[in-house]
Amino acid sequence: MPKRQNEHLSLGDALREFVGEHKLQKGLDKVQVREAWASLMGNGVNNYTSEVILRGDILLVRLTSSVLREELSYGKSKIIELLNQELGKDIIKKIELR
Repeated sequence: MPKRQNEHLSLGDALREFVGEHKLQKGLDKVQVREAWASLMGNGVNNYTSEVILRGDILLVRLTSSVLREELSYGKSKIIELLNQELGKDIIKKIELR
């Protein structure tokens, strides 16, 4: 970590600098996507969700209910929009429901 350029560096700026230097953003995005899915979808969908994985800009969601998978497939674009809005940036471009 390089020396500080000034004496007054906010904690947020220091964390952003640390994440950038150590290339941790992709890992943080993966965790944030899982949390966003859980909070937006609620208990009903989460009970049938077995896995949420972010690979590049594709979100892979494994569901244990074929009926729920079919129902969610009709609203993929809305789900992408809501998740990206929750995350505050456009991370997800496509969702694959399995």
